[in-house]
Amino acid sequence: MANRYALRMDLPQSWAIVDVFTGQPAMIRQKVMVGMSPREAEDMVVQMNVGDIRRRERAERKG
Repeated sequence: MANRYALRMDLPQSWAIVDVFTGQPAMIRQKVMVGMSPREAEDMVVQMNVGDIRRRERAERKG
């Protein structure tokens, strides 16, 4: 299963998480995932991809 979210450097030491399906910055709880430190962005993108994989697996079992 392909990862839905990826990192993109906005500026040196400033990262964004983008939705690879749409090319747009990802949002969580009404917050756009831009301007993040490298460490924060790496941690968050892993969490977001794990959550997305779990959602898709549940949907496949139901469908």
